[in-house]
Amino acid sequence: MNNWETANWRRCSTRIMSCMMILLFIAASAYGQQRIKDISNLQGQGGIPLIGYGIVVGLESTGDSPRSLFTNQALGNMMERFGISINSDRVRTRNVAGVMVTATLNDFAKPGQRHDVTVSSLGDARSLQGGTLLLTALVAPDETVYGIAQGPLSVGGFNIQQGSVSIRKNTSSVGRIPNGFLVELSPGKTIEDMQNIEFILNEPDYTTARRMAVAINTAMCEEIASALDPVSVVVEIKEDYPGGTMAQISDIELLMVVPDVEARVVVNERTGTVVIGAEVGISSVAISHGTLSISIVNTPVISQPGAFSQGQTVVRNATQIEVKEQGTGVVVMQEAASVGDVAAALNSLGVTPRDIIAIFQALQQAGALRGELVII
Repeated sequence: MNNWETANWRRCSTRIMSCMMILLFIAASAYGQQRIKDISNLQGQGGIPLIGYGIVVGLESTGDSPRSLFTNQALGNMMERFGISINSDRVRTRNVAGVMVTATLNDFAKPGQRHDVTVSSLGDARSLQGGTLLLTALVAPDETVYGIAQGPLSVGGFNIQQGSVSIRKNTSSVGRIPNGFLVELSPGKTIEDMQNIEFILNEPDYTTARRMAVAINTAMCEEIASALDPVSVVVEIKEDYPGGTMAQISDIELLMVVPDVEARVVVNERTGTVVIGAEVGISSVAISHGTLSISIVNTPVISQPGAFSQGQTVVRNATQIEVKEQGTGVVVMQEAASVGDVAAALNSLGVTPRDIIAIFQALQQAGALRGELVII
């Protein structure tokens, strides 16, 4: 086969592979499956956390008080760099706040790129609204400086205080600077350095990991993927793959997989929220649920002494106790195999979300709940 035939064969192979990926994507979408890129992440590509200490200026008397010694010291050190010598102990400005600046650097970031940064108050500043972050170097855990952050803050709240009256909405001590971080040093990672492709599942599961490996091997027509454990699926990099490693990763991420979900009921007793998973079922059971409400009312009764009797006024409480018991009797719940059946069975009882929590706890104790009950 000559060079022209080889190139033509590669172009045809690329088109055929692209068509197959599109057909698999369309067919799988019809059944509600999810892409591999939505249920997993590539190992070692979670980003590099960055942090730095900075100063926010331009606040309207809502900055740190003189008690925040680190802010005064940082302000004094900064002024000395500009040739102004001051005693940090005598600084009394409230327009400045010491902050911690955080960001996440992409593993393949290049110098000149920009990322968002989060700015959080470190002292006792009331609000960062209207402030501007001064030049701040951001470092990685290994103390490598990857870039600088600077710019005006965007705060999604406010805190207004006048005397003893204050109005507050959301959190005003945390702000964000869109594209406020400028990358100056690249982490130096490249796709060519990768020996294998390893996908890390967002929700560890044996069945999901196995289905991912099967879907990849089926699409590639070759046994190149294997599930190591419930968390990771390793894929061998094919050197002759059309388009290279980049195309192989992209095609694999677009493959559709049905993630296996555990049958689970999540209950939040603080808010009365109940979330029922798709795989939850209920065996045939008879339920009798009632509510007992007790009302106690204390009414003060004042007894006045007669005229010129030299008696004293007596105050006593007249207590009234009212007890009400409401119940639905015994209700037989047939076996429910879907979330809709479970919801219909619970609605037939006419109970509140708080009562539903108690019913699910009783169903679990009776062994009629086909699923795990999680209380948060």
